[in-house]
Amino acid sequence: MSERVISVAILAALIGAAFFGKLADEPYIITLATKVAILGLAGVGLNFAIGSGGMVSFGHAAYFGVGGYVTGILASTALNYEVLTSWPIEISGTTQMLIHWPIAIALSAGLALLIGAMSLRTSGVYFIMITLAFAQMIYYFAISWPSYGGEDGLPIYVRSDFPGLNTLDPISFFGVACGLLLAVLWGVARLMRSPFGLALEAVRQNPARVTAMGLGQYRVQLTAFVISGAITGLAGALYADLNRFVSPSMLSWATSGEIMIFVILGGVGRLAGPVAGAALFIILEQILGGWTEHWQFFLGVMLIVVVLYARGGIVGTLAGRRRYG
Repeated sequence: MSERVISVAILAALIGAAFFGKLADEPYIITLATKVAILGLAGVGLNFAIGSGGMVSFGHAAYFGVGGYVTGILASTALNYEVLTSWPIEISGTTQMLIHWPIAIALSAGLALLIGAMSLRTSGVYFIMITLAFAQMIYYFAISWPSYGGEDGLPIYVRSDFPGLNTLDPISFFGVACGLLLAVLWGVARLMRSPFGLALEAVRQNPARVTAMGLGQYRVQLTAFVISGAITGLAGALYADLNRFVSPSMLSWATSGEIMIFVILGGVGRLAGPVAGAALFIILEQILGGWTEHWQFFLGVMLIVVVLYARGGIVGTLAGRRRYG
């Protein structure tokens, strides 16, 4: 079975679950489907760095959290009729998603540029630890930031606005999240077939040969890392709106680990792999979490099985070796 067919089936199942929740008048099912779409989007961002560029980052919670705080700060400021800054010009908050998203993407991409520019001067375990260290620095900054909730987090109370939609309606918000997921997946698939994508794949497979050819390994990887951070930041902005709350936990190493789990379960380098991984994670959380508070033990067992016997994850096991197909 081709990866394209599997990807379409995964996305169709996600959309089908949301509409089943609508028909059955079960908004909780729609909310779970929305959560899968958003977390899957975060995983797509990390997967682009790992699966395409060979950059194993353990600090993507930084971009996820920055995106969330952009939504939280702008929305809460608007709701409280406050001003963000009055110098050099007066800037007020807003509850418009179409304003939140570009700012979240820009700030996340800028942070990824800064972190990537320093981290990519190393490789292997050093790269992993530097990305983790930067993310933890931002996490502790958020904890010590009392203006926006500090350790207690920042409630938003209402969901941000999207033109023509009632975003408090679960199926409408699912449509926004799923639409962005589909757009990003389409963009990543096109990007991986472009000359840049081919150069990135070459860097992942044989960096020494790419350097010898004069393609500029550092520049190619840094560009991919910035794109990866921007995608994850967009997911963070949506996640804050989903929960109507943002807290430093979005920036923690545990969040980075969860995003990594989505990628590994679904399949590293597989286009819809993170979506499948996020869906499996949420299903396990809902089913096993009702039986025991130690449900993550079983998740750990599953991860061991995947790493040892099914390294392609769910999608890779079904599709074979072909990637981004």
